Amino acid sequence: MDQDGRIDAGVLAGVSETALLTLNGRAHQARHPKAIIDDPMAIRLVDAIDFDFDKFGRRKGQEMALRSLAFDRATTRYLSRHPAATVVALAEGLQTSFWRLDAAIPDPQFRWVSIDLEPVIALRRRLLPDSPRITTLAQSALDYSWMDAVDATHGVFITAEGLLMYLQPDEAMDLIAACASRFPGGQMIFDLPPTMVKKFAPKGVRSSARYRVPPMPFSLSPAQLAELVHTVPGIAAVHDLPMPRGRGFLFERVFPAFWQFKPTRNYRGAYTLLEFC
Repeated sequence: MDQDGRIDAGVLAGVSETALLTLNGRAHQARHPKAIIDDPMAIRLVDAIDFDFDKFGRRKGQEMALRSLAFDRATTRYLSRHPAATVVALAEGLQTSFWRLDAAIPDPQFRWVSIDLEPVIALRRRLLPDSPRITTLAQSALDYSWMDAVDATHGVFITAEGLLMYLQPDEAMDLIAACASRFPGGQMIFDLPPTMVKKFAPKGVRSSARYRVPPMPFSLSPAQLAELVHTVPGIAAVHDLPMPRGRGFLFERVFPAFWQFKPTRNYRGAYTLLEFC
């Protein structure tokens, strides 16, 4: 903790450091006069952290906030049918989804399992308020023992926001298959970048002269994702989710239209929702 009471986040490195990148983007969008996301907790965290956020460059985070909105909407739809379900947030980083959903859903009953590596969880414990409905586990999402801590009695919704692309392809596919096998009747949502990213940026995408986003070795096109229903046991349906509309000409019109345009569909990223049988 520094002299003004802020908490040092310099311990985060590698993929874990991307938690600060996405947090900063959401907070910036939440502060905007024409905010596209209501995320006061993200603002609170950025203000409480001692970190040089300028190293990430001039990215203002609309794409990060829109991704979170897509995840929130899918989670809310599931919870509307399974109000007492357990939401499992894999590699949660410094996401603040629990508090956004807790504020938006009348009489919230859902429970939350937050999973990430020890340095991230230690930071979350210092920065975020406790709740009897949150279980926090300091471990890798690839250590499947977390599944034993999930109460699936009232349904399970698994989120992997900003996770799978940083895994090796076999790790990502094994994780999807394990979730489908262990949680029948549940759902899982994840995002992936365009497949061309791993080809044209094998060392990661540079966001500024001082920061390079880590390599993303795993991605699938929407067409390839649609095939999971035929190739992964336990998957009943694959849904290609739309990109929420943002602010400004590009994010309000161009990008959402490009997302839905069939000739370019397999050249963009994906928000994918899986239903397990």
